[in-house]
Amino acid sequence: MTSPWYKDGLRFECTSCGACCQTHDEHAFVYLSDADTGNISKYLGMTRQNFLNAHCRNDDDGWTHLSMIEAGCNFLKADGHCEVYPVRPKQCETWPFWTENLIEEIWKESVSRFCPGVGRGRLYSQKEIEQIAKERDDWYQKDC
Repeated sequence: MTSPWYKDGLRFECTSCGACCQTHDEHAFVYLSDADTGNISKYLGMTRQNFLNAHCRNDDDGWTHLSMIEAGCNFLKADGHCEVYPVRPKQCETWPFWTENLIEEIWKESVSRFCPGVGRGRLYSQKEIEQIAKERDDWYQKDC
């Protein structure tokens, strides 16, 4: 088995710029698991149904996602911070180490172009990166 292109690790540091909260090409939706919708609705003091009605949509495959407002997340505040950060969706928590982002071309040509935290800060090992990606994949597989 060959080693992945990121075998020596990748650097990432969140700069709190909010760029990942905006739509970018294929990065256009924040998908939510049942646990995500439960956590966020509780945090906001809403019933799950009211939260879903006010802030979410379903795609053609039945996945629930945030209804993006003006090409950005509903919860991105004017100062660039997340209104629901303590209970942010797993998709947000695991950014940018998603399985689909770990394709070298996508990482270099898409993710690193709009995320200023890529290439900065702490060095994540291959093992850590793959563990984070698996955590996200497993989180969303629970709802399939």
